[in-house]
Amino acid sequence: MDRAGIDLPPTDSEGLSQPPPIVRIKYPKWPFVLAALMLVLGLGVVLARNVEVGYYALQPGPVNDVDDFVEVAAGDGNEDGDLFFLTVSLRETNLLEAIIGWFDPTTDLQERETIRPVGVTQEQLRRQNLDMMEGSKANATKVALEYLGYEVEFDARGAEVIAVLEGSGAEGVLTEGDIIIDAAESTISTSADLIGVVGDRAIGDSLNLTVLRPGEGGTDEEVDLTVVLGPNPDDEERPLIGILVGNAGTFVFPVDVEIDSRNIGGPSAGLMFTLQIIDELTPEELTSGYRIAGTGSIDSEGNVGAIGGVRQKVFGAIEQGVDHVLVPSANYEDAVDAAGDDVGVVSVDTLQDALDFLESLVPVTS
Repeated sequence: MDRAGIDLPPTDSEGLSQPPPIVRIKYPKWPFVLAALMLVLGLGVVLARNVEVGYYALQPGPVNDVDDFVEVAAGDGNEDGDLFFLTVSLRETNLLEAIIGWFDPTTDLQERETIRPVGVTQEQLRRQNLDMMEGSKANATKVALEYLGYEVEFDARGAEVIAVLEGSGAEGVLTEGDIIIDAAESTISTSADLIGVVGDRAIGDSLNLTVLRPGEGGTDEEVDLTVVLGPNPDDEERPLIGILVGNAGTFVFPVDVEIDSRNIGGPSAGLMFTLQIIDELTPEELTSGYRIAGTGSIDSEGNVGAIGGVRQKVFGAIEQGVDHVLVPSANYEDAVDAAGDDVGVVSVDTLQDALDFLESLVPVTS
């Protein structure tokens, strides 16, 4: 107690409890860095999904048993072996899909203009692919039946122009609705026939055409035209008229053949459809018990034409475990590169080439 009789607090630490020491907890920094990186990555993925890059991705598509698509009256099918036609999956990509595709060895990226040229809508492209499939089915049936000795009549109009590509040699020469009935003095029955004629020529060549063009009073007029072939955006060494084409005309078949293509487009199943029809109508097994896959368009004379996406189709065949893959000779090198040692690749130029190879196979013994 001080002089005034008032209690004062002690002047030293005696009698007082010491406060607990302050403990500073050090948290590791890596979870925060990781969370920040994940946030940035997540935002990047969201943004990449919404960025268009102007590319299509070509990837292996379904491998289809041809027997499931072709029905022939009085046909017997194949029991011991299988025939497959190969497809490619094609879609426009965003930035994320393009990045993934860049690192995927089974995926090829192609600029949009090589698949869907400027001025061509997605619907026009779809229609062309479906029309090309119809032409392929008709050619396959005709060629197969004629090979087997049947007579086939054709109510033909030619190859119909669906669209004209901007900047091509056809611009200002051909118009939508024209029906090409002759090219370089070769009769054009289907779009596949026209593709074959163009494929035999070089960039810069002049190609003489005869077309049916709607005239006054609803009648068609024959018009003679000349177009200069330009480079194909997909392969600058291949010539291009610069049009999308479909088919005008129908075959009259002596045998009932139904091919249900199920919204699959393009002409590349033609060869395998042809082989399936022949196999259905002959007593011998065409495959000799093997699993045979293939791709290639077929024209009305039995010639096998080049197709797109052959690498992806070969990858699909490998995944399916087939024994041999038939490909057009024009696609052979790319097909062999994709196949490696995983599957045998056979080059064909005609239906007869394919039949000769199949006949050379030693039958599988059980």
